[in-house]
Amino acid sequence: MAVQPRRKAVTVDVGGVKVGGDHPIVVQSMTNTDTADVPATVNQVMALARAGSELVRVTVNTEAAAAAVPKIVETCAAFGVRVPIIGDFHYNGHILLKKYPACARALAKYRINPGNSDIGRKTDDNFRTMIEVAVENNKPVRIGVNWGSLDSALLTRMMDENSRRPDPKDARDVMLDAMVASAIESAQAAERYGLRPDQIILSAKVSGVQDLIDVYRMLAAACDYPLHLGLTEAGLGSKGIVATTAALAPLLQEGIGDTIRASLTPLPNGDRSEEVVVSQQILQSMGIRNFTPQVTACPGCGRTTSTFFQDMADQIQNYLRDQMPKWKATHPGVEAMKVAVMGCVVNGPGESKHSHIGISLPGTFEEPKAPVYVDGRLMTTLKGDHIVAEFIQILNDYVESHYSAATLV
Repeated sequence: MAVQPRRKAVTVDVGGVKVGGDHPIVVQSMTNTDTADVPATVNQVMALARAGSELVRVTVNTEAAAAAVPKIVETCAAFGVRVPIIGDFHYNGHILLKKYPACARALAKYRINPGNSDIGRKTDDNFRTMIEVAVENNKPVRIGVNWGSLDSALLTRMMDENSRRPDPKDARDVMLDAMVASAIESAQAAERYGLRPDQIILSAKVSGVQDLIDVYRMLAAACDYPLHLGLTEAGLGSKGIVATTAALAPLLQEGIGDTIRASLTPLPNGDRSEEVVVSQQILQSMGIRNFTPQVTACPGCGRTTSTFFQDMADQIQNYLRDQMPKWKATHPGVEAMKVAVMGCVVNGPGESKHSHIGISLPGTFEEPKAPVYVDGRLMTTLKGDHIVAEFIQILNDYVESHYSAATLV
């Protein structure tokens, strides 16, 4: 089944990046540095932007962090990185946004968790203050509901109401209902306090795959605000990648979601940019967006006892990703190119012919030669110790002849 047409949401402008409407699904990420550490945060913001993050969120939890935000935005811009930076506020956002107006002005968007403000209790003064600052500065807001910090007063009320029903729902279903209600009621309150509908993005994050799918189906049916998708805590390594893919793919297939994040737990000193690559790969694998040329490589078997084809596939994939920041500006459309690096004669020639450029390396006991196919036809056969360098040159020639801005005029 093909990906369904996108659910029609209003368009929200986040620092020049359009979210919702007919605009492409936006990839975003979040730093894990101490925001008060300006050099560290700037370096990570720029690394995430270089990896392809189109929005970057930073924690704003202390006065030092709030004071640092304008410096971070200015320094990134000085290096030519103008990715919109979003402020993540919990508990004290109403204080920080009022006390540090330069922070409020510098941020492209505010993320507010209604469960961690006072909305739904006796007053909603704190939530209202943050919305009024957003209105004053003409900033959009993501109202982000999390099941780990759900408005307890709202949940208690809905649990009590459910208990009086003749056919009470399961507690899990009431919790999902409460998350949707919290998001919708908070958005309605934000509009009452002056925020326009085209300044509101919603999210309802949980850490369970099936829970996420269910709550976003409900939220999508209940409103036309743009929706931010992502597990609130995806986890480490393969678990986090698989869980994120399993959760987001069905929703994206159904046309639900306007911006996404893969909330992966990095290893100590790990590369934060991995979450950007995972989000991009989900969208590209589903045929929704293209970000970088894709490399098809076989898994290997008893016919491929040499690791050469694996090393070559890795080198080619890294080379293509490294070239994309330059190619994106000078070679439009190259991100849709398909490359095959195959390990033996069984599927090698066929996969190579189905790609724009492909190479079929010799398997165990096969003749030591590597045919190269370009646009489905045998172009040449490579041998010897310089196969990788020669194949990269063929790649470069193909990119230049097929995607150069000069050739597309």
